[in-house]
Amino acid sequence: MNKLVIKDSDSIRRKVYNHLREQILSGQIAPQQRLIETKIAREIGTSRTPVREALHNLEVEGLIESIPRVGYRVKFLNPTEVEEICAIRATIEGLAADWAMNKAPGKLVTELKRNIAQSEKAIARGAVKDFVELDAQFHESIARLSGGQRLLELAQTLRRHMLRYRIESIYTLDNVRRAIDGHKGILRAIEKADRPGVGQAISAHLDQSKRDILRYAFKENNEG
Repeated sequence: MNKLVIKDSDSIRRKVYNHLREQILSGQIAPQQRLIETKIAREIGTSRTPVREALHNLEVEGLIESIPRVGYRVKFLNPTEVEEICAIRATIEGLAADWAMNKAPGKLVTELKRNIAQSEKAIARGAVKDFVELDAQFHESIARLSGGQRLLELAQTLRRHMLRYRIESIYTLDNVRRAIDGHKGILRAIEKADRPGVGQAISAHLDQSKRDILRYAFKENNEG
């Protein structure tokens, strides 16, 4: 586990929670890995109280589960949850795109075009892992330009939950190319101001991501 440096004592609880949550969502703390309160407190250099509170909050959020007489462990990846996340993301991001097209259509097109160009340059030089951040930026541009703060928070949370499942599949070149094609489809629909088409493109893109996740993360063949 990465060491956490805490300087502001007033925000220890929040920082410990955010630190553990980030490591779980990024895959640095793997599914089924045990989380031992005393060990975590020692590693990040704090008392057990903020760690205990962080673990409780992470359990409430559904990222970890309590094991009697053992402690906590990161919840096992669940194919059903992938289906749910993708379905909810399609709705949330479709709404975000609709709002962004109303509030900042020119800036939206500019940012998405720039992102796609950067993504293509990254895979051209073989930097497939760079796409993880570029993919996040693409979707967050849409949510941010929607102007809805709660919508942005929901979109970010859902995307980060999905990254737990996608972290392996997103590193393959074929999957990255398919994802970029999905981004291009969304951009084309936005440029045409085709609102139904934007929603369809977002749904198709997330459906492809779902199939890639199920195939790689769960060793299932769902290409059909």
